[in-house]
Order: sequence, then structure tokens, then C-alpha cells
Amino acid sequence: MSVPDKNGIPTHDINLQAVQDSMLDGLGQLASYFGFSKVMGQLYGALMLSAEPLSLDDLVELLDISKASVSMNLRTLEHLGMVRQVWVKGRGDRRKFYEAETDFWQIISNILAGREMRDVSRALNVMDDNAARLSKSMASMSEADQELAKLYLERMEQMQSLFRFAQLLITSILGKAGEMDVSQVSRIDLE
Repeated sequence: MSVPDKNGIPTHDINLQAVQDSMLDGLGQLASYFGFSKVMGQLYGALMLSAEPLSLDDLVELLDISKASVSMNLRTLEHLGMVRQVWVKGRGDRRKFYEAETDFWQIISNILAGREMRDVSRALNVMDDNAARLSKSMASMSEADQELAKLYLERMEQMQSLFRFAQLLITSILGKAGEMDVSQVSRIDLE
């Protein structure tokens, strides 16, 4: 049951509030760990835990951060497919409302197919270009530099194998994600 505080803002049971605070903090840290901003994790958490879509103003008030930060990070979350703008019936004002994507496999697929696959492909292209450059110029190098160039080529080839394996894993995960029903998997049995 929500009870207004001294400012008229609804408050929740102390346990609900503690869980919400813990989740927002944890998702902020998790986002930071994966190279996203802490605010993105907190915004996603706030929307995921909300029973109704929230406006920018709601998120500013809930998280006590600037409207510019909320707006910028929401755009990034939208781009990643983690949140979406929704229309709220009966709200004729110009405020935008957002809700979280709760299909976690869809989110993982979006991120892997976008950022991760793009970064792996970019790294492979850089290594391919560098290997071609070294191979082409080795004949004009001193014997010592040729030996070093061979070492570079060997190490880049090892890295390329790893990155091609990463591409294969990402592609496999993306293929399987569409086939899985995650709701049927409640835990991994390690016995």
C-alpha cells in the first residue's frame, strides 16, 4: 500500500523500497561492468520494475538525475532495443512514456547482433589489413625485421582464430535464442 510522504509522493513498503534500491544499484553496476553507463542500468531497472510506463519526469524524480542524462541514456536504451516509447491512453499531454523490454533473450540478441558482432568484425578487418600490409612489405625488410614481422603474423593469426570463433559463438547463440523457451528453464542443475 502506498502512503504519501511529507511531500505528497507515494512511498512503498520498506521491503519493496529496499529491493527496488538494491536492484537499481545492482543493474547500474552490471551495466557499468559490460561497458555501458551506470545510469543506463538504473533506467532499465526502474522501467523493468514499474507496473506502468514512466515518463522522463518520472525517471528524473525516481533516480534523482538530470533530465538531459535520462533523455540521452533512454535514446541509447531504445537503440539497443531494451526500452520502447509507448502511448498512454488518456494522457493527452506531450510527455513521452517508456516501458522496458522484458524478453531478455531479445535484448541479448539485439546487443550481440549489434555491438558485439560489429566490434568482432571490425577487429578482424584491422588484423586482416595489418597482416596483408606486413606480408606485402616483408621482402623489403631487414632479416631481423622479417623475423619480427613473422612473429606479428603468427600472433595475429592466433587472435584472428579466436575472433572467428567468437563470431561463430555469437552466431550460434543468436540462432538458438530464437528457438529457446527460457521460461521453461528455471535453474541449471549442476548435480
